[in-house]
Amino acid sequence: MAFGPCRPPSSLLAALLTLTLAGGLVPTAATAAAPRTPGQSTGHAAAPAAPAAGEHWTVDLAVAGGDDVNVRFGAGRLRLADPHPTRRTRPAALGAPIAEGVLLAPARTLAGPANRVRVDLTAEAATGATVGVQVRGWRATGWTEWREAGTGPAVFDRPVTRVQARVLLTTRDAHAAASVRAVRLTADSTTAATPAPTAARSYRVFATREGEVGGVTANGRTIQPRDHFVALPSRRGLSPIDTGDYTVRVCTTSGSRCEYAPVWDVGPWNTRDDYWNPAAVRENWKDLPQGRPEAQAAYQYGYNGGKDQFGRTVLNPAGIDLADGTFWDGLLLTDNAWVDVTYLWTGGGPRGVIGSGPLNVRTGPGTSYPVRGLAATHANVPVQCYVTGQTVTGTYRTTNRWNRLAGGQYVSHAYVSTVYGGTVSRC
Repeated sequence: MAFGPCRPPSSLLAALLTLTLAGGLVPTAATAAAPRTPGQSTGHAAAPAAPAAGEHWTVDLAVAGGDDVNVRFGAGRLRLADPHPTRRTRPAALGAPIAEGVLLAPARTLAGPANRVRVDLTAEAATGATVGVQVRGWRATGWTEWREAGTGPAVFDRPVTRVQARVLLTTRDAHAAASVRAVRLTADSTTAATPAPTAARSYRVFATREGEVGGVTANGRTIQPRDHFVALPSRRGLSPIDTGDYTVRVCTTSGSRCEYAPVWDVGPWNTRDDYWNPAAVRENWKDLPQGRPEAQAAYQYGYNGGKDQFGRTVLNPAGIDLADGTFWDGLLLTDNAWVDVTYLWTGGGPRGVIGSGPLNVRTGPGTSYPVRGLAATHANVPVQCYVTGQTVTGTYRTTNRWNRLAGGQYVSHAYVSTVYGGTVSRC
């Protein structure tokens, strides 16, 4: 979904930005080499922990490879590689008048569980440019959402054993520079409520077809014809490239077709609208009902003057964008439509990682059963239990095991690369 550019502000007044976020400390330990887990990106090598009270580490700002998007490192600073807003420097689903870049640090294994991360950031940002740091934590059931750690510590709802950070630079003006000199993190613990596990949240929202083949997603993927992913209007649920850490189940309102697809882009319309979260967690527009996208409220009710966060007039109520393969092949849609979306990372239970797809989702444990949708490559699908059925030779094994998903639907285990988050029992 593309939109015309807005004219960016022209002020070039720069200011040195240094953020130091206070918090308690825990005993430190040397950096542990974390194995790659489902959905974990390799990022860059982290510096060894400092031999001081508290577990501290610094982010290596050198740009190392495919996990990073539109950033470069030189003369001791991380900068945007191209500050001009084009199809290759802004989220493809967004079409907003901004250029952005992201550096993804490696996941660090902590010496002990922690639930709070503080960031000391040394950066420069001219008027019209921004610099920020987001962090997330790994627990047995998967990754938490990304949380901002720029105006205060990021606190997770339960202890985590690994922490990953990403640095985000944006500008609305190609002449408004943003650069980062240093990022230092500290993990510790504080009192926090641990909510009981709940079912994943689901909402009915309006879906648009993203298209934009040849454009670049917010996580750095060049969009392919009939690609399989979705875009949501918040970076909090944005998966690193070639992972399905944040996966949705999107279905037609009749329930006749569904696709499990990773979140690989940001948009439509907004970048800070995690509308699936309750008001206490939601980043912006906390007065809206949970599950209602800001774009929907703007379009239907004139909320925010009918504008998005960039001041553009909202032309449709979209809360999700679908890549062409998801739109045409997964859901068999011919036009933009209302859909039912389940934000799977908000729930718990075992997950199977689809290593080879798009994989047919069937009504029974065999290839003779009707197809009711697809599971995209890298999608993390909740597995309720398994049954034995037709023997299938797939990418990873030959097996008669079929995993039962929501709604009594099945995928062959022959194409599942790994299972995490719990034990899968026989149905």
